[in-house]
Amino acid sequence: MAFTSMVSTVPVLFFFFTLLLVSANSSSLSHDIKVQEQDKDPFVGFNIGTDVSNLLSPTELVKFLQTQKVNHVRLYDADPELLKALAKTKIRVIISVPNNQLLAIGSSNSTAASWIGRNVVAYYPETLITAISVGDEVLTTVPSSAPLLLPAIESLYNALVASNLHTQIKVSTPHAASIMLDTFPPSQAYFNQTWHSIMVPLLQFLSKTGSPLMMNLYPYYVYMQNKGVVPLDNCLFEPLTPSKEMVDPNTLLHYTNVLDAMVDAAYVSMKNLNVSDVVVLVTESGWPSKGDSKEPYATIDNADTYNSNLIKHVFDRTGTPLHPEMTSSVYIYELFNEDLRAPPVSEASWGLFYGNSTPVYLLHVSGSGTFLANDTTNQTYCIAMDGVDAKTLQAALDWACGPGRSNCSEIQPGESCYQPNNVKGHASFAFNSYYQKEGRASGSCDFKGVAMITTTDPSHGSCIFPGSKKVGNRTQTVVNSTEVAAGEATSRSLSRGFCVSIMILVSSSILLLPFW
Repeated sequence: MAFTSMVSTVPVLFFFFTLLLVSANSSSLSHDIKVQEQDKDPFVGFNIGTDVSNLLSPTELVKFLQTQKVNHVRLYDADPELLKALAKTKIRVIISVPNNQLLAIGSSNSTAASWIGRNVVAYYPETLITAISVGDEVLTTVPSSAPLLLPAIESLYNALVASNLHTQIKVSTPHAASIMLDTFPPSQAYFNQTWHSIMVPLLQFLSKTGSPLMMNLYPYYVYMQNKGVVPLDNCLFEPLTPSKEMVDPNTLLHYTNVLDAMVDAAYVSMKNLNVSDVVVLVTESGWPSKGDSKEPYATIDNADTYNSNLIKHVFDRTGTPLHPEMTSSVYIYELFNEDLRAPPVSEASWGLFYGNSTPVYLLHVSGSGTFLANDTTNQTYCIAMDGVDAKTLQAALDWACGPGRSNCSEIQPGESCYQPNNVKGHASFAFNSYYQKEGRASGSCDFKGVAMITTTDPSHGSCIFPGSKKVGNRTQTVVNSTEVAAGEATSRSLSRGFCVSIMILVSSSILLLPFW
């Protein structure tokens, strides 16, 4: 995610705002039609960044995507090993031209043709490449490259035409929300006139080629810039009473969430430039799970709530107030925490999973087919992270066994989980005991950042961890807390005023505990 998303110019008004097409060129016509029909429906995909210290290998990554039933991903480059690994899967992929390659591609048709040959023709149709995103937030991050943006897009498109792939693979470029001004209410939005010389011909190109307007839209930053004016619940898709819905005074349309308003602002901005047949594709949206002292709303609970409600919103297919007939597809930023990214802390904390595929937090998927429906998420455990110093772990262990009221009897001398006799082993048992006791609620596996969720059962020998289905040497069956946790999650969700109809394990409880 480009950092300029943080500085989106969102004017504060007194009322706030009172809201790929793919056809595989294979030998099977029925396969083409099936692929085409599937992508007519709105979908949720994921951005995959690679600033990760322990990222899965390409083969392992693709297996992980298949296990989670993720069928749409966006890459920030065109990694050849990953494109090879994606071959002969049903996973559709957007590949990208990095900003630092715009000069070469925008200045030379032959360079563009070579890029298409090397990164598209070499893999398609075995790898289902659906689109090319050219640069990322170019107008706001590298404005000096703006004059090269459309030439690069057109050169790549012409190369696709030469390869007869222009109808299957779309070409566009992602924009930050800050290219729009006066976005609230949406009916007053317009593109920054500074960029009209770029946006007008770009939108004409998108219209002519049937390509989407790619937008990176972050209600998180809207909230951070307008605290006290924009309610948090509006940003998180939380249910609102009619009196709290924001009304656009020009259209009288009611908005219940910020993302819809941002999408409609994009449609109005395009209409102001006489373009009304280009759809909005949200190429980035998400919420960080951790931040520094200046970002107190970057929490696991808020990230959990935003992303689960976002997915529900897309799959409900309710569109926006301005365009209820059209629901924008969304790529969540992002699949993995990019722990190698530079500060602030939130920049490394947007992922749903760590690089080794263990979840940062769990969302509850139900009623959305098999998307993100990994059965192993019903059996999750909380353990101590690697590399944490013993003193910090001991403090967390003391809290878990004391104020946290974990059942720590099994790690006492002579008991089944006393070995290995080290602070990490004991802390893992205590952390997991607390986590299971709390119904695996969002935020209950953190302990000031020294704990992590895993789907691997940490039980060993006669030591059976709470939540495990294994039976210990004492011949007692350990009760699996799946049913209890599911019931608690349901009651918590209903108390928040909505029925969860999509993702991996959602909790509305905000636990105010010393080790959070």
